Amino acid sequence: MSNPFLFLEYEPAFESLGDDYYDVVAVASFPLHILRFRNDELLLKLGIDPQETQDLDFIEAFGKFESVTRFLAMRYHGYQFGEYNPGLGDGRGFLYGQVRGIDGELYDFGTKGSGTTPYSRHADGRLTLKGGVREVLAAEALHRQGVRTSRCLSLIETGEKLWRGDEPSPTRSSVMVRMSRSHIRFGTFERLHYFGRPDLIKKLLDHVVEIYYPHLLDSGDRFVAFYGELVQRVATLAAQWMAAGFCHGVLNTDNMSITGESFDYGPYAFMPTYDRSFTAAYFDYGRLYCYGNQPLICRGNLELLQKPLSMVADSDSLKQALDNFFDYYGQAYQQLILKKLGFPEAQVSEPEELIKLTIDLLKDNTVGYHDFFSQLREGFTPLWRDDETEILKDIGDLKHLVPWRHLYYHHLQSKSRAEMEQMKQTLKQYNPTTILLRPAIEAVWEPIAAADDWEAFYQLLNQIRSE
Repeated sequence: MSNPFLFLEYEPAFESLGDDYYDVVAVASFPLHILRFRNDELLLKLGIDPQETQDLDFIEAFGKFESVTRFLAMRYHGYQFGEYNPGLGDGRGFLYGQVRGIDGELYDFGTKGSGTTPYSRHADGRLTLKGGVREVLAAEALHRQGVRTSRCLSLIETGEKLWRGDEPSPTRSSVMVRMSRSHIRFGTFERLHYFGRPDLIKKLLDHVVEIYYPHLLDSGDRFVAFYGELVQRVATLAAQWMAAGFCHGVLNTDNMSITGESFDYGPYAFMPTYDRSFTAAYFDYGRLYCYGNQPLICRGNLELLQKPLSMVADSDSLKQALDNFFDYYGQAYQQLILKKLGFPEAQVSEPEELIKLTIDLLKDNTVGYHDFFSQLREGFTPLWRDDETEILKDIGDLKHLVPWRHLYYHHLQSKSRAEMEQMKQTLKQYNPTTILLRPAIEAVWEPIAAADDWEAFYQLLNQIRSE
């Protein structure tokens, strides 16, 4: 049978911009190819029948890298922990190809761990197997929670032994393919600003608007309109992370997508208890990218993006567009927390006090952030509308619980039986019971490392997806 990945209609959208934006690269040759993960859900988005797609098809396309396209290492710079770094670019991955989904949108296949490129510097261009496992899990968990995220299409173990940091022994290697709306980053524009090329910035902006924001093509100033919509998308994304209790860990400008999509998961972590200072990356000594700083960092990265954009767009208009960031963020965060509390949109009058009390309760107690919402989901019953004391009666003696319970009870009084049932479904949709805390990841990795036992990994994936 023909390999469906080799017969997709790939579009040279990014390639057509010319080699000012990328380098053509070759792929590494690996001694082994074991398919560890295939995302059949994404196949459906591509119009491919999973039942007619063999594991060997994934291996040929995304392990041995048979292809009908050229592989492009994308050029970019970025601000990393506040310092500008001109020595970046795709150092262990490349753009495999771009293809339309059945929804008409253009998607990227981007690799990670596929070998060295001109931007690898002294690195080996590889990906540890554990790093690949972590990214697969992160993407699926965030997708389940409604976060706008890239997802992994495949993960293949490659048989090489990798030495990392101070580890006393080598670790296993892998190559991953990520499917996202775009791999163009804030840093892609920052590099062009660094070299003083407004002509290339304008060319790239025209491309971005045409491909990813076509509804803005007839706007009076399409570049400012693009930036204004990007501000809203990034603000909403930050709200999604915060509501999900997720800390990305490395919010450098080279990890910010021009489509407002979350991607590239390294030292991420889901927060166990509400703690604004919770930090995912062990090397983030100053807690710059801690959980509570994420909205501010996202806004700051958008502000930095104004430098290259202002070479071809009105700087005052860009500044005015950014002024809306925290309004967008506040609205999105409020809606998401209300949904986690079971209230569909526009069903709570004056919600600010309920949200404040909820955060105070989570902040001032040791109850797990996700446990609280999970117990709300599991315990919810129409009886709560009739008896205030029944609301989370088994959660324990928590500070702020009494006023929170009273206010929650107050908001239930106007709900009909049908609306109470709708609340139950909303709680289920926005509060998964399987959360990807660090111990859960380690519990999956330990049997893989010790005995090549993948059962716990697949079970966890199924739990995340099936709730």
